[in-house]
Amino acid sequence: MKIIQTTALMAAITTCQGFVAPQQSTSQTALDMTSRRDALATSFATILAISVPSAANAIDACPKGSKNCLRQTWTPPSSTSAADAVSQLRNVLNSYPQEGQEDGKVDGGGYTIVSDSDGAFKLEYRSSGKGFFAKSFNGGKPFIDDLVIEPNGSSFEFRSASRLGDSDFGVNGKRLSYIGALLKEKGWTGVGL
Repeated sequence: MKIIQTTALMAAITTCQGFVAPQQSTSQTALDMTSRRDALATSFATILAISVPSAANAIDACPKGSKNCLRQTWTPPSSTSAADAVSQLRNVLNSYPQEGQEDGKVDGGGYTIVSDSDGAFKLEYRSSGKGFFAKSFNGGKPFIDDLVIEPNGSSFEFRSASRLGDSDFGVNGKRLSYIGALLKEKGWTGVGL
């Protein structure tokens, strides 16, 4: 994104240098007739359009037919302030058991909060690495799943996906169900469940 912004800014500066005030001549082109003010306004509008991300597309969609990726939208009660919603969400994420669920069969390797900024969260969940598939297909290393949560207006978009493989044996669904149950206790509503 920074590259696009820098490129657009350089193009705006370079373009503006080529514009001159209208002159009294019968052989003027449209380029000569554009004022610097108009060129700057157009350039800055272009920069803004390129640099402002669309909130609705903040999180990637799951691949069509995916068996290891889920998306959900969760909305706090309307009486909840934005700051309180982020705080509630943070508390729910931190209350997920570090030892995982189902005696370590789900996320038995724990989790790490990779980033927590302005209501956007990125977490990594790990399998124990002790199961048949981890031993047979991943060298005994844990499988890693990513949970990304981003605000979208008054709601939060969730995407939980496995990094490897075609199936997660329901792990992403169990993780989101656990988190969702805690959010429901706080009055949140979910879509895509």
